[in-house]
Amino acid sequence: MKHITAKLLTTALAVTFASEAMATEWNVSVWGKRRAFTEHVEKLAELVSEKTGGEFTMNISYGGLSKNRENLDGISIGAFEMAQFCAGYHRDKNRVITVLELPFLGVNTLEEEVAVSSAVYAHPAAAEEMEQWNAKLLMTSPMPQYNIVGTGEPRDALAEFKDMRVRATGGIGKAFEAVGAVPTSVTATEAYQAMESGVVDTVAFAQHAHLAFGTINQAEWWTANLNPGTVNCPVVVNIDAYEALSDAERQALDSSIPEALDHYLANYGTLLEKWDSVLAEKGVAKVEIPESELDAFRATAADPIRDAWIKDMEAQGLPGQELYDLVQDTLKKSRM
Repeated sequence: MKHITAKLLTTALAVTFASEAMATEWNVSVWGKRRAFTEHVEKLAELVSEKTGGEFTMNISYGGLSKNRENLDGISIGAFEMAQFCAGYHRDKNRVITVLELPFLGVNTLEEEVAVSSAVYAHPAAAEEMEQWNAKLLMTSPMPQYNIVGTGEPRDALAEFKDMRVRATGGIGKAFEAVGAVPTSVTATEAYQAMESGVVDTVAFAQHAHLAFGTINQAEWWTANLNPGTVNCPVVVNIDAYEALSDAERQALDSSIPEALDHYLANYGTLLEKWDSVLAEKGVAKVEIPESELDAFRATAADPIRDAWIKDMEAQGLPGQELYDLVQDTLKKSRM
């Protein structure tokens, strides 16, 4: 009986160890704190765990694995398996997707942002460029058009943007620069301090980020309709880690992306519905820019920056015009 019991115990332990060995655990690097911007990552982890009976799990770290500007580097060396980053943090490393950060692209909704991002991510040039960093584009983090918060007298005319120090990255920063503002690309986590210390006068963010990073608490006014563009922040996975997944795990991951994005859109929609009450609660004035001023902003920033971007990409051997046309064609199709 002792021998039988020992054998049964050995078998049970072997099964346990084998089960543990088969389990897949990914580390995921994001930053800040859990917020609307990370809800699809949280939902993806939840769905993948459910579909695999807990055999494939994700540990989501808010700043504990890497700085936000270094997430793509971390993916490239396999320091973690999944990460979120924003194109404007290192434009030279992800040139293709910066087409999505051009000012005044004409994207009106989060659903349209998902559509155009997905189309660009699927383009061979985007996949090829990300392969240099051992990264695979998994899904976007759709954000509405950026607007700025500021202190002092509201800036509601183009002439008032001259010499304005604004936290703005990517194409948005270029747009402000075109009208005489002075953009700085401090990271999201540094924006509150930059505003508090007077390094910047204004900060350009989507609504969730003004809340999450506290800039709304410094603000006296907010532009309701400036809408110069947005930033593009993909979620990527390490290619080696993705290819090492079993077929069932890969299916669980890929099939969960649409539901994760749907969850994100629903959650963000709720935030947008509450935005006016947030402004009222915090005593932040809503500034409406006259349409004539917006037209002048577009004329100064949109076409010249777009044309310069296309020319620069083509000079580097990238299909700049094709990528821009892809965005516009996708917008048209999404509205049919």
